[in-house]
Amino acid sequence: MKCILPLAVGLLLTAQTGLCAPPVFEVRDFGAVGDGTNDDTAAIQKALDACTGTGGTVHFSAGTWWSRPLVIHTQTTLSLASGATLQASPVQSDYLRGGGDWLKVRSSGAFASFISGNNLADIVIEGPGTIDGNGQVWWPEAEKARRKVSGYTLPRPNLISLVRVTNLRVQDITLQNSPKFHLVPSDCTGVVISNTTIRAPEHAANTDAIDPSSCRQVLITHCTIDVGDDNVAIKAGRAAAGREFASEDITVTDCTFRHGHGMSIGSETGGGVRNVLVKNCTFENTENGLRIKSQIGRGGRVENIRYEHISMTNVDPAITFTMYYMNNSAHDGAAGIPAPATPARVAENNVPSYGNIYITDLQASCPRAAGVINGLPESCISNVVLENVTITSAKGLEISNARGIQLKQATVTPKQGLPYLLNNAQVEGVSPATN
Repeated sequence: MKCILPLAVGLLLTAQTGLCAPPVFEVRDFGAVGDGTNDDTAAIQKALDACTGTGGTVHFSAGTWWSRPLVIHTQTTLSLASGATLQASPVQSDYLRGGGDWLKVRSSGAFASFISGNNLADIVIEGPGTIDGNGQVWWPEAEKARRKVSGYTLPRPNLISLVRVTNLRVQDITLQNSPKFHLVPSDCTGVVISNTTIRAPEHAANTDAIDPSSCRQVLITHCTIDVGDDNVAIKAGRAAAGREFASEDITVTDCTFRHGHGMSIGSETGGGVRNVLVKNCTFENTENGLRIKSQIGRGGRVENIRYEHISMTNVDPAITFTMYYMNNSAHDGAAGIPAPATPARVAENNVPSYGNIYITDLQASCPRAAGVINGLPESCISNVVLENVTITSAKGLEISNARGIQLKQATVTPKQGLPYLLNNAQVEGVSPATN
């Protein structure tokens, strides 16, 4: 007889009495083969279904477990042993919810993610094994589409998408080669992503690593990320019922970002983002460093953002706070600068608003530009403090449509031109000779 208890209760009883350990569901016991060629989907899904609500573990021993999309259920731990790889099917039609030609699909919502789940509690995805999305069968067409229409994202499935989860842990695992985004928790509360490696080729289109969307109480710590797009992108596409800010109380600490587009907020900020701390992080060869990106039509309030103890090497640029997204980075689409917002559009709250941003102890080397702090004439970026900041770059830091900018022991050293390029900006700490 299996001992089935809620996760928290089961763990407590196990620790105190030893009476009942949460059950383990070995996928091999359900008929999975793990030879890299057999289709193990049905067997793995049976194990996941059996584990539902038990607080138990679906376990993968060493081997390559080939599968089509899977659905995880509440109170489940998905555990991959050392040497275990859960390999996504390379057949695009396996992910289409309604069939048809995947290249004619207009929305990524038409695809099932490789691993998905909705309305869950107590979910753990852990290693030390690997989940591989077989992205190489998707990326060439995505790159073709992007070259035809600059900035276009060809619809594709994500590797892991989890919606409305309370208490989510992703730890000690490798996620790699997603068709599009790797890990997307949406409208989740209590998220910890730790000791996780996420990787995809440098030029694999739209392969964001971690995209928390409308989430609260999130910790991303001790992760190593090397991908083809945003290393982390905090999003808030729309207002969340019952709360002022859709995304809030998010900490990113002690992470290493290699290739990628940096530590981002946006571009979807309509629901609002606040209380973000990024601390003790290292950036190496990323296309961007610290980035807040939005534009008219996607904008909302972004405030109370702190960056502390940041080291950057060969990063272009170090700082990008812009309300003119799609026009500030080497591989962003050239959509042009939007027209000024009308009063009606401002009232609709889809114009970006950034305020109360603090950068302390930042050291950066930038082969091209130090960066930009660019607001809109009708929505100036406000209250930004750069303290103990040192940036060496080819060109200086551009600041426009900004109020309450303070430079405290901040040094930008460009190879040419002035260190600060100001336009409609109120900046303290800049001498007349340096702008």
